[in-house]
Amino acid sequence: MYSEKVMDHFQHPRNVGEIENASGVGTVGNAKCGDIMRMFLDIDENGIIRDVKFKTFGCGAAVATSSMATELVKGKSIQEAMQVTNKAVMEALDGLPPVKVHCSLLAEEAIHAALWDYAEKNHITIEGLKKPKADIHEGEEEEQY
Repeated sequence: MYSEKVMDHFQHPRNVGEIENASGVGTVGNAKCGDIMRMFLDIDENGIIRDVKFKTFGCGAAVATSSMATELVKGKSIQEAMQVTNKAVMEALDGLPPVKVHCSLLAEEAIHAALWDYAEKNHITIEGLKKPKADIHEGEEEEQY
């Protein structure tokens, strides 16, 4: 069901924790499944992500996607981090089961939320960055049962 990479990032997550006085902090959640992801970025004066940490409350796939997302943005520029999509996170993990794709979306949104916080704190605009949603299902119509 899960790839070896997903299991590795779940059992041995990278970059877990918090960054004190982080340049940007983003928290996103998914009310439907209860996952909550918080991403901390330390961005230097040249716009390079020096360090990144995460704290995730959720399933194994949520932990694995958080871990992989931190690996994908560490050492990258802000614009390079903007290119990290949920698809890129899934591909780096060798795929996710269809019912867990939302976890990779949460990882992408957490990166964007932390970048938004950084932009707000520094009174800058990051090209292509939109205001994050508190819940990744915000704005979607209620599903019919």
